[in-house]
Amino acid sequence: MRVAVLRLGHRPERDKRITTHVGLVARAFGAEEMLLAGRDEKLVAGLEDVAERWGGDFRVRSVLSWRGEARRWKDVGGKIVHLTMYGTPLSEAIGEIRLSEAVMVVVGAEKVPPEIYEMADWNVGVGNQPHSEVAALAVFLDRLWGGEELNREFEGRIEVVPSPRYKTVIERREDEG
Repeated sequence: MRVAVLRLGHRPERDKRITTHVGLVARAFGAEEMLLAGRDEKLVAGLEDVAERWGGDFRVRSVLSWRGEARRWKDVGGKIVHLTMYGTPLSEAIGEIRLSEAVMVVVGAEKVPPEIYEMADWNVGVGNQPHSEVAALAVFLDRLWGGEELNREFEGRIEVVPSPRYKTVIERREDEG
């Protein structure tokens, strides 16, 4: 399954930390790309740098029209999942969502336009209480992949060696692959 995350309403001065965390979670939890509605070259470069150093096939790009991106996604058969506390409970929707070949996960920052609720194939509530969009994305992707995304190998220049007691990190030079 192909998974992309569309980050709506990013305000560069106000949302850079949260949007960065949305991108980090998207990459670490199995999405192929993050589409950023708006322009923030510094944020895009930072996330691309993480993907380059830590590995994995993850892209980030700014898009001028989230509507155009969402329409194109649907035109080629992709499905849209909008994460919102007002949606159908995740446990009720996840089985059907897993049958999709391509999923665009919409994560809002500021107030989400009503059009998103209409365009989405699923408006999904990861709990029906207010909490973080970063948490909602992490829980959604974990449920989507059934926990398997946590076992992926990224083959980057930096690798953490799991240990019950110590911090062990392997850092390869660029010429080592």
